[in-house]
Amino acid sequence: MALTGLFLILFLAVHLTGNLQLLKDDSGRSFNIYAEFMSTNPLIQLISKGNFAFILIHVLLSFYLTIQNRKARGAERYAVTSGKSSIWASRNMGILGTLILIFMVVHLKDFWAQMHFGSVATVDYDGHQVRDLAALVDYWFAKEWYVALYVFCMVALAFHLWHGFISAFQTLGLNHLKYNPVISFVGKTFALVVPALFAWIPVAMYFNI
Repeated sequence: MALTGLFLILFLAVHLTGNLQLLKDDSGRSFNIYAEFMSTNPLIQLISKGNFAFILIHVLLSFYLTIQNRKARGAERYAVTSGKSSIWASRNMGILGTLILIFMVVHLKDFWAQMHFGSVATVDYDGHQVRDLAALVDYWFAKEWYVALYVFCMVALAFHLWHGFISAFQTLGLNHLKYNPVISFVGKTFALVVPALFAWIPVAMYFNI
């Protein structure tokens, strides 16, 4: 869980870097060129397949560990569910993860599946035909309910990362009294900034900011 989680955290950072190009005032050119490169480069495609595998492993392990924890507790519930013993995110990682999984299925259906199997229009850049995926993004981010869903799921992602980032280092035994404050700061900053920027993209596009 920790290793796959850290890989997916790295993926989020890379994915955000590409998505932020949607905010450039160039009619989607930068994003379309970026998306074309990411979808045709052999090395990137290999990493992409590995990413799907890690997502699947992460999800399956989460179900397995949840079942094992419930078996270990039996009918007994936690004696303490509030206070300093744990944070809300750590007690609800399953719910948060399920919300993120549902979002990913919707997201893949509307973007990844359309890109690979749908009929996406092309645009000419210096004699080279590129799929106009920026127009597809524009289509979905013009819908209020989709923008609201996107932002809501980014809030769920923020809570998921708030606990997951730090706990991954602890699970791998990489926590240390000397470095824990740095790990905590980086983890919490990442958990706030990355989902916030992801959420800002549809909001900015919807309101034409």
